[in-house]
Amino acid sequence: MTRIAIDEEAIRRLAGLLDETGLAEIEIAEGESRLRVARAQTATTVLAAPSVRTAAGPADPVRPEPTLDAAHPGAVVSPMVGVAYLGPEPGAAAFVKAGETVVQGQTLLLIEAMKTFNQIKAPKAGTVSRILVESGAPVEYGEVLMLLE
Repeated sequence: MTRIAIDEEAIRRLAGLLDETGLAEIEIAEGESRLRVARAQTATTVLAAPSVRTAAGPADPVRPEPTLDAAHPGAVVSPMVGVAYLGPEPGAAAFVKAGETVVQGQTLLLIEAMKTFNQIKAPKAGTVSRILVESGAPVEYGEVLMLLE
């Protein structure tokens, strides 16, 4: 069995960088070696600001959206920090749209991290009920990207 050399000092320095910068994850690579340090995600509460109604606005009450977390059974979460892209290239059609049925393993979107495009695949078959990110938007590790029902 091959033994992996662990540089504990490098891990401590990267963990310190996470604290200093507020990042959720950091990864470095040199040759065939890779070191990734990630912070455990904590639940975040989202508070909705009160809405301002104009005279010509609708009379419907505004309902706050429920907070979505990675524990949702249909959540597709980001496995890394990067930039999300809904299509294979700028101007191209998105891999999936809300309301479409997908099969397990189907590509849903790409996340660019360290100049590498990583396919994010459907963890299960289902229907895309919501897409929660925009193309070109930065995403964090553990962030909910889409919901499958």
